[in-house]
Amino acid sequence: MNKQQAINLIKETFEKPFEKLRFINFIINLLNLKQNEILNEHPYTGNYIPEAYKQYINSLYRIAKYEDDSGKKIDVLIVRLEKETSLERARSMQRNFIAWYLKLSRGYYKDAALVAFVSPDNDDWRFSFVKIL
Repeated sequence: MNKQQAINLIKETFEKPFEKLRFINFIINLLNLKQNEILNEHPYTGNYIPEAYKQYINSLYRIAKYEDDSGKKIDVLIVRLEKETSLERARSMQRNFIAWYLKLSRGYYKDAALVAFVSPDNDDWRFSFVKIL
């Protein structure tokens, strides 16, 4: 990918409402993944979301697992928020939810996550890198 293609990909991804396939294409290029490395998992909803986060989090999708050259494990996630206001007003809750996910949710530890936090209408969304220190 040349510089102009990269610029276009970033603009296409981040200057528009959230779209899952567009986001996946961005992640494939960012992490140099192959299409078959994208996971087709069902969303985590309901009982899979801890009670403390249910009023903010609607669902969580894990779309990719990545391991860098030094062995650091990173999950790529899409978190669908419950309310419009959750995107702007609940950043600490979002960080805490991802910290819970990285430490406890799947029975094994992950080093970090790349996360798309998506409002219910898909118009507003945030891309975050969350790392456990």
